[in-house]
Amino acid sequence: RIDDNDGEFLLIEAADFLPKWLNPENSDNRVFFYKGELHIIPLSDTQEQDGDLSDASPTISEALTLLSRRSEEFLAAEPIRTALHKRISGYPERIQASFHRAHCYLPAGIVAVLRQRPSLVAAAVQAFYLRDPVDLRACRSFRTFPPEQCVMAAVTFTKCLYAQLMQQKFVPDRRSGYVLPLPSHPQYKAYELGMKLAHGFEILCSKCSKVHPDAKRSVLSGPLWERFLSSLKEKQYFKGEMEGSAKYMERLHMAEDYFQQSVTIPESSIEVSPGEEILTLLQTTTIDVKEFEREADCLPPEDDDSWLEITPDDLDQMLKDARNEPFPSSNEEEQNYNLEAVAESMKAFVSKVSTHEGAEMPWSSDESHVTFDVDSFTEALDRILGADSEELDSDDLDEEQEFDFSDEDDEDSVTENQSQDQEVSPDALIGSLKSYMDEMDRELAQTNVGKSFSTQKKAASPGPDSGAEDTELTPVDVDMNLVANLLESYSAQSGLAGPTSNILQSMGVFLPENTDRICSNKGGKE
Repeated sequence: RIDDNDGEFLLIEAADFLPKWLNPENSDNRVFFYKGELHIIPLSDTQEQDGDLSDASPTISEALTLLSRRSEEFLAAEPIRTALHKRISGYPERIQASFHRAHCYLPAGIVAVLRQRPSLVAAAVQAFYLRDPVDLRACRSFRTFPPEQCVMAAVTFTKCLYAQLMQQKFVPDRRSGYVLPLPSHPQYKAYELGMKLAHGFEILCSKCSKVHPDAKRSVLSGPLWERFLSSLKEKQYFKGEMEGSAKYMERLHMAEDYFQQSVTIPESSIEVSPGEEILTLLQTTTIDVKEFEREADCLPPEDDDSWLEITPDDLDQMLKDARNEPFPSSNEEEQNYNLEAVAESMKAFVSKVSTHEGAEMPWSSDESHVTFDVDSFTEALDRILGADSEELDSDDLDEEQEFDFSDEDDEDSVTENQSQDQEVSPDALIGSLKSYMDEMDRELAQTNVGKSFSTQKKAASPGPDSGAEDTELTPVDVDMNLVANLLESYSAQSGLAGPTSNILQSMGVFLPENTDRICSNKGGKE
């Protein structure tokens, strides 16, 4: 198994192809590498029928038993394995490309610790990056790593850790003893990096005394302690004292001490904090400052950090490479921009399923088209307007309060509506609703709201009934208004990221750059 604080993090790479039932809550002990291939243990038939997907993970022993007996049934689907192998291909050789070597002016103790455990640089960077005012109190005096004995050293970061240190502006406390040279100093960056890294190491060491009692708390939170405490309560060990009182807590601490001494915990099961590991290395490692100074005279050159600066085009290219999308040509003549495809893509997007976890993104505009089922629409209206739907929602209540209907009028209205609902058919209700909508269209046509929409071009009718009213009620061109609003929003982004470009690009639709707004406006009017 491969996981971290985020859980089964490798599944993020194949998120577009995972089965719908798999989520972070039930993925524990379900994802394994077996004989070099990814296997996913599905839900049992009972769990699928119940529909409860939370806390449905098997135990390790159950999972291994299933995997050893029926591994061929649990082999992940081909798209999942392809996406995953594409992400991890080239490793471990590709790890070297993620490293960045930089010079840092550090206390000699930190240099000695990093020689023994280079990976501790990650914990130190995170401690500095996530610092709070309480952490910085320990950095006023620097009891563990005073700045008096500092040497220049080469430190290997990952590019992410290096960027986290570089992008944060930080001024040390004057009481700490760390003084930075002027920014024009040729080694200013090395002094600044060393100062930040030293703060991270000092924060880790200041926390080790606070983390140490966790070992005791982990013993007192297991099932064995719970059974022991229940047994004490059954035997009236607390003598009826109220829970939380002084006498109760006194007897509880006595029980905890007895339990702590009686239960032996293997030393390997207690996780050692980075601060404790640093202090242990300081006690067992010889610090030769003169040797460090000699080595500082012949340090290898540090790596170029120009990769920190990327242009917007570089970022777009990186995002498209990550999603395996072709980069659109900059020549507009080579691209066939179909505005109908833009409208259809947006329709497909709004027709997708949306939940609290987000919307399903249509990857292709041709994947699905909006359809209108008349029977389903009629049934939906019947359920909404029929006799079974008599309860008012919050909007109805607000309108009732706004118009200040009397209780007597309400009762008469409800009685009348009930009698009508029992007699009126769904077709009649739809006809009545249509008449209301037609009347609303006539009213809106005379206002600025109606004039703000583009309408469909209607051929002139030779009949005598064609008049001004037909012109006013010309249907709105939904596609034209949609595309016009999208183009206007895209133009307002001024080439930056925004809602329109993000939504359209996620659906594989790339709009051309608005290099000539005047021409674009003319083309839109035509």
